[in-house]
Amino acid sequence: MKRRLAAGLAVALSAALALSACSASSDSSAEPKTIKVAYQTTATFNQMQNLMAAAKSQYEKAHPGVTIELVPIQGESADYYTKLALMNQSAATAPDVQYEDTFKIQSDAAAGYLLPLDDKLAGWADYSQFAAGAKSAGLGADGKTYGVSLGTDTRALWYNKDLFAKAGITVPWEPKTWADVLKAASTIKAKLPDVIPFNVYSGKAAGEAASLQGFQMLLYGTKDTLYDTSSKKWVTGSQGFKDSLKFVQDVYQGGLGPTPQQALDPNIFTNVTAEWLPKSQLAIALDGSWQSAAWIPTGTNPWPEWSTVLSQAPMPTQLGDAPGVNSMSGGWTLAVGAKTKAPNLAFDFLTTALNQENSKSYDIGNSQIAVRNDVATDPEYTAANPSFGFFSSLVANTHFRAATEDYAQISNAITVAMEAVMTGQQSVDDAAAAYDQAVVGIVGQDGTQSAN
Repeated sequence: MKRRLAAGLAVALSAALALSACSASSDSSAEPKTIKVAYQTTATFNQMQNLMAAAKSQYEKAHPGVTIELVPIQGESADYYTKLALMNQSAATAPDVQYEDTFKIQSDAAAGYLLPLDDKLAGWADYSQFAAGAKSAGLGADGKTYGVSLGTDTRALWYNKDLFAKAGITVPWEPKTWADVLKAASTIKAKLPDVIPFNVYSGKAAGEAASLQGFQMLLYGTKDTLYDTSSKKWVTGSQGFKDSLKFVQDVYQGGLGPTPQQALDPNIFTNVTAEWLPKSQLAIALDGSWQSAAWIPTGTNPWPEWSTVLSQAPMPTQLGDAPGVNSMSGGWTLAVGAKTKAPNLAFDFLTTALNQENSKSYDIGNSQIAVRNDVATDPEYTAANPSFGFFSSLVANTHFRAATEDYAQISNAITVAMEAVMTGQQSVDDAAAAYDQAVVGIVGQDGTQSAN
């Protein structure tokens, strides 16, 4: 009888302990007290460092006993992706919270690096302030949410009004076709031989910048696309793809851009933002809405005259066909690592970093298009930067990259094709054919469809 009673008590005690353990696992008070946060910094991008430092201070003050360990990763996008992936391969080094590019969400979620956030987001009242497009940017292939948007962006042509005036080009400049853009670049080359006429990012060194704000800014201005969203297949053999490569070839082989050596320099982004544009060494740049973030008083390269020296024009479609202009949009998120041992504390830090005030400060400081409705309508935000109105107006005619699990490999194949024509190693036809073959190798024949 005593043995049976003892056994019964043991079972009851075991069950109680198990129940206690389950309760503790859902309670942030039982989680580890150090949260590791990984994010990117570069020579011209310190805004994330500012945001993380502010959020750390706020969070630790509100959560006594919890330490936020900031892990800044110095490097341009390609290097950052590589270093972050290496961290995520081990539970010992994986971050609890990470700065995540929207185009990496599907592949990183599939790789098991990211934690789905839907249950936690359902209890966060602020999430109702986020625009529908921003919410969709954080979705994985399984329809679950893995990232919360910091802001979005658009792309267009920045041009130097002073250089245009010296070259005899009328401002405001309103190019209607690709030919108009190349004509202006040719005029700059003839009239101002010491100035780089036009920069469009190209080649493997520029990575996703070459693919998205270079090539796709061209391709989506043709009648063709990179990916068919209805059939969920990648498009091969399109004339628009070849025409876009031909534009890149015309720029680089025609002496209208930087030299291939300059374009393939890993420091090309810093050169454009901190040197070529502020020093009037570059006349036209196909670039992003965030550029002015480096030039404002709190930026990495303050340039008080930027808004009077530079202006912006939409990138025209190839032949001026409706809607007449094209832009591409992307953006970054904050995500929670799948290997975190403190999911509740990690999510709480994410919501601290992305509350209204922190989001507003970051969007102003990084020249982002706001994705929180309460930030987008805030008078402090709308009055903060003279370029916000222009770049926000492009949202009506923007496209978002096809951020499938295969996109990162497809994007890399695009940069290979661009580099082949910019350096003269391949003809447009050969580079396009090599790209088509690469796509089939990535997604299989069944994952592609012919444009014809």
